[in-house]
Amino acid sequence: MLDGTQMTTPELRPAGDLSILAGTRARPTPPYLIQVIDTAQAHAAYRLLRHQEFVERQGLFTHTDRDDVDDDPRTVVLAAIAGDGTVIGGVRVAPCTATAIGWWAGSRLVVADPAHASGVGAALVRAACAYAESSGVVRFDATVQDRYATMFGQLGWQDRGSGPTLAGRAHRQMLWPIGHIQQATDSTKAMLADILAPLGHQPGGLGPSGFRGDDGVPLPDSEVIAACDAILPAMVERDPEWAGWCSVLVNLNDLAAMGAQPLGLLDAVAAPTRSQLTRIVRGVASAAQAWRTPVLGGHTQVGVHASLSVTALGRTARPVAAGGGRVGDTVSLIADLGGGWRPGYHGRQWDSTSSRSADELADMAALIGRRQPAAAKDVSMAGIAGTLGMLAEASGTGAELDVGAIPRPADAAMGDWLTCFPGYAMLVADRGPVEDTPAPTTSAACGRLTAEPGVRLRWPDGVVTIAVASTVTGLGVA
Repeated sequence: MLDGTQMTTPELRPAGDLSILAGTRARPTPPYLIQVIDTAQAHAAYRLLRHQEFVERQGLFTHTDRDDVDDDPRTVVLAAIAGDGTVIGGVRVAPCTATAIGWWAGSRLVVADPAHASGVGAALVRAACAYAESSGVVRFDATVQDRYATMFGQLGWQDRGSGPTLAGRAHRQMLWPIGHIQQATDSTKAMLADILAPLGHQPGGLGPSGFRGDDGVPLPDSEVIAACDAILPAMVERDPEWAGWCSVLVNLNDLAAMGAQPLGLLDAVAAPTRSQLTRIVRGVASAAQAWRTPVLGGHTQVGVHASLSVTALGRTARPVAAGGGRVGDTVSLIADLGGGWRPGYHGRQWDSTSSRSADELADMAALIGRRQPAAAKDVSMAGIAGTLGMLAEASGTGAELDVGAIPRPADAAMGDWLTCFPGYAMLVADRGPVEDTPAPTTSAACGRLTAEPGVRLRWPDGVVTIAVASTVTGLGVA
């Protein structure tokens, strides 16, 4: 069931609790360890348990319970293994679609001799959930017999309605709530409205109407756009050259999202030693040269804790606001999918820019200014989902993403891609799609602005799940 290709009959069975349900007195469970199995012997033992339970005892299948999921090389089996090596239970987890989009399902949960293995079933379910989340999965399903839906609910699963009836046994569709997208936005953006409130009390505070909370801000009575970003001190200490590069990258991305041509940079750099200070400045200088944008001045200090912030100045007569979208607009993602995960930041920072030429970087930086969409925002540390939530909030809308249509590198799990910093990526909202941007970018329509606040994910089977429940920053309409 829910394998993305055909109707199958997965059975997540909390067999560890059957002794209680059947009235049999539970006996102590032998010590066991849950692990991914990788030997033919362990797989054979797991398949034997399945056959005994689902074919012989329950009669759910006539001859065998094996299906296409067993033949998928991406399928992973987690087994509970006793101290003597005996497999006393297992569960399989696998992608539901041929193309990996972060949608998996758990199935064929089985426990041997439930009277001697109380709690093993629930432990296997928890392990499957943990494995799915650690693998960058965004949606994790299961189809379970009605009589076990309550136990799954107690473990935190959500009941999404009735499923198939197999051999007279009714089933329920269950969903494990994976909340790391919400957690990412909550940890980076949710507090902004309260913290920044004092700045908004002054006339002009937090920017002019239409640009509140935007990537950059138009300076009054001019065509100048200003943007400012700081780099995490831990990153400055750990990887000074990369921190310097990123300080330029994120600011010029801000200008690019506003449609502005960069004029120059101001930096504020500090470090405890001359060596570290030199490495930071080297990274800033390297990026400034790559984007052909000079550092005009700033502040430099040694003998203090490491810190780095950069202000970028640009010019445009027609700034593109993040809050220019309206309900019904098409959401498109423009991204450079080249490069790879930055060493030491796997799943968090995608480096697509350090290998690009100055001409390529300049062309990408000018894309939004040339196209002039209704709304645009560069993807920040809040990730694609969180950044879209900010664009929608500024526009007074919500948003929906079609998961299967999101451009993504082959080496990035969907869960990581939706929450990471992707190097160069722009979200735009307009009356029509953006699908023909020049190399090295890839672009595709992948969603829409909606009347309901928050960000939702639409899956190929039509199911919609919540990524961000409501507004992201609390700053409201721009």
